[in-house]
Amino acid sequence: MKESRTATPEVEQKEKRITLRIEGMTCAACVHTVQGALEHVPGVDLATVNLATETADIAYDLGETGVQKLVQAVRSVGYGAGTDQVNLVVPDLGDAGGAKSIEQGLIALDGVVSATVNASTGQVTVGFVRDAVSLEAMTKVVEAAGYTVEAIQSADEMSADLERLSRTQEIRKLRTKFTVSLAGSVAIMVMMFTPGIEEALSAFGVNLIAMTIATPVQFWAGKQFYTGAWGALKHRTSNMNSLIALGTSVAYAYSVVITFFGDLFPQATGTYFDTSATIIALILFGRFLEARAKGQTSEAIRSLMGLTPRTARVVRDGEDIDIPLEDVIAGDVIIVRPGERVPVDGQVNDGYSTVDESMLTGESIPVEKGPEAQVYGGTVNVAGSFTFTATKVGKETALAQIIKLVQKAQGSKAPIQRLADTVASYFVPVVLGIAALTFAVWMFFGPEPSYQFALLNVIAVLIIACPCALGLATPTAIMVGTGKGAEHGVLVRDAGALETAHKLQVVVLDKTGTLTRGVPRLTDIITLNDASEEDVLRLAASVERASEHPVASAIVEGAKERGIDPQPTEGFQSAPGLGVRAQVAGEWVAVGSMRLVEQAGLAIESVQSEATKLAEAGKTPMAVIRGQQIIGLLGVADTLRPESAEAVAQLQRLGIEVVMLTGDTKATAAAIASEVGITNILAEVMPDQKAAEIQRLQAQGKRVAMVGDGVNDAPALAQADVGIAIGTGTDVALETADIALMQADVRGVATAIALSKATLSTIRQNLFWAFFYNVALIPLAAGVLYLFFNESGVPQGFRWALGDVGFLNPILAAMAMAISSVTVVSNSLRLRRWQMR
Repeated sequence: MKESRTATPEVEQKEKRITLRIEGMTCAACVHTVQGALEHVPGVDLATVNLATETADIAYDLGETGVQKLVQAVRSVGYGAGTDQVNLVVPDLGDAGGAKSIEQGLIALDGVVSATVNASTGQVTVGFVRDAVSLEAMTKVVEAAGYTVEAIQSADEMSADLERLSRTQEIRKLRTKFTVSLAGSVAIMVMMFTPGIEEALSAFGVNLIAMTIATPVQFWAGKQFYTGAWGALKHRTSNMNSLIALGTSVAYAYSVVITFFGDLFPQATGTYFDTSATIIALILFGRFLEARAKGQTSEAIRSLMGLTPRTARVVRDGEDIDIPLEDVIAGDVIIVRPGERVPVDGQVNDGYSTVDESMLTGESIPVEKGPEAQVYGGTVNVAGSFTFTATKVGKETALAQIIKLVQKAQGSKAPIQRLADTVASYFVPVVLGIAALTFAVWMFFGPEPSYQFALLNVIAVLIIACPCALGLATPTAIMVGTGKGAEHGVLVRDAGALETAHKLQVVVLDKTGTLTRGVPRLTDIITLNDASEEDVLRLAASVERASEHPVASAIVEGAKERGIDPQPTEGFQSAPGLGVRAQVAGEWVAVGSMRLVEQAGLAIESVQSEATKLAEAGKTPMAVIRGQQIIGLLGVADTLRPESAEAVAQLQRLGIEVVMLTGDTKATAAAIASEVGITNILAEVMPDQKAAEIQRLQAQGKRVAMVGDGVNDAPALAQADVGIAIGTGTDVALETADIALMQADVRGVATAIALSKATLSTIRQNLFWAFFYNVALIPLAAGVLYLFFNESGVPQGFRWALGDVGFLNPILAAMAMAISSVTVVSNSLRLRRWQMR
């Protein structure tokens, strides 16, 4: 059984969760470093760092620590913590005491990282972590100091997020550095390998010019490697930057020494400025390609963000005006014209139209909208105009909640990633050990000039080792997989649910509202003991009017359709799973199942045959009891969804055992199950027994999913290995579920499982190549091929890569390292083409 998601009230008050943006991570070793730093902060209960999304999901105790300490912990190990900035315009801020009071009050807020008050300009600049503190809380601090916030100047969060996710700035910087590095390395190579250059300039002159070109490449283009390595070194750890900085520095420093003190090394054959510059160029090229590919992995979430319009046309003071979306408040009346996007969630007041809601549900057919219909922000008004009243704005809209859920899923870690994380935590120290051993072996036992071969092999080992691919293998696939799910109307709460879904063996489908439409209708009225149809239905509707059960609604609606008015009742009582009763005109009347008849001690034989006939027809028989006499039977049927049979067939093709769970009688359940092709039925299950039935299946060693939509499904959804709530469900069901289907189409269950299988297959492929790459190529870089070629020599066609005796060219090591990460991310991107078959 999975861990319960329900927390106690004490924990909810004490614990806080935030998502912190992390800047500067490049590999799995970086993830390990940042996660370790956060976990060592007193009060931190959980820290999950994700390389692909570059975020940290942190749960901490409010009484022991705060956001400031978390940010400091990240920065202390050499990485950046992404924060937002807002300017509060506070006029008449001339008093130094007031300014200090505001500054201290803001810094005391959990979530505020910095606060600077400029009394002369009347501005308060606040650095804060988004979602950890609200603008309202900041405003209250200023007001508590006796001042008024006249205006709030903040950056466009949506634009900032789109910029960050698309990695436009990062890609631009990497492209510039790569271009400069490439130009420098090519210039050095041309100069060093062009006949006659050395004779004209002398060896010293050529090396001096090469050093002049290589130096900015090494320390400007390669600055990020040194910065990352130094941050790790300060905390006695290491990462991918450590390996690159060390490897290229060895080549550069050796070349500088040879340039000025070459006479001390008579066996030296030349400098390696071209090697250090080319390695940096190739690694930057790999990072550039990787950044572009990682930007593509966020395409789904960026598409969702891009759906929100920037303005809304509202009616204020009798005029139609266009205002920024952030200025829209609940209660505003908004006008939507044909072709426009609905700006926020609300309820239609006037007008008729059809709205394309495919971005929410995955369903391409537009939905008709009229007065009192619900509309959702980001959906497209296809035809017609309407006005509506805003009910949910900003981060409360359905689209904002979907974006938040997808982001949370993409930032979570799948259990399968633990292996990669464990390996990565030891990876860089092990590589440094292998590099040291490689140098020692070739220095003392290698061919002459041994120090030169030892140096080249050390550089190759340091450069070719790549924990980046290990760190990206799982999260990039999770990002694309969860994004693809959102496109199909399947929202995955976290990566663990996505991983578990591919292992499912049994899917338990709740009948009402899942396989059926969930809106039953009165179909039959059978009278007994001289009662009339009108009497039976009037009494039944009178009692059921106080019940919220779907069957009760069907009976009340059936009476209304037949022009029968219910009577007043007293003493209404409900027995879950059995029925209801109340006094009508001083006489007790009960309406309920055949079990209610049995418990009442009445002769069930008198109605058994009629009840059986109704049940065999897929209808639910409901007995109407007046006093101690059964006066009639009502047949209520909940019609099947047209796609239910196809959904069951899809699950069975995936090798899933399908079980139907219902409180109906066995006969009724069997009739419904036969229509959709289900043979395994759990019937007559009381609402409080659903979770126990799931547990019983799990006790048989099976991984079980529960699919439901109602309040009484919530315990079963929580008990299941994977709980799946369909889109017509209540907030309770959606909150308890691991996966939410945005439309009432049970075929989404098969889609979720098939997508899980595709995602996990991609993750396994990624991990295989990441491990295989390092296991195969590190020994190659260490010079193991020398054992095979030291006597016979390397075949002519491979000498460009392995030299004369089998030592790998460090430039090729850099190329291989760059390719490894790009390969993993590109393989994950293949999921974007996934379609349900």
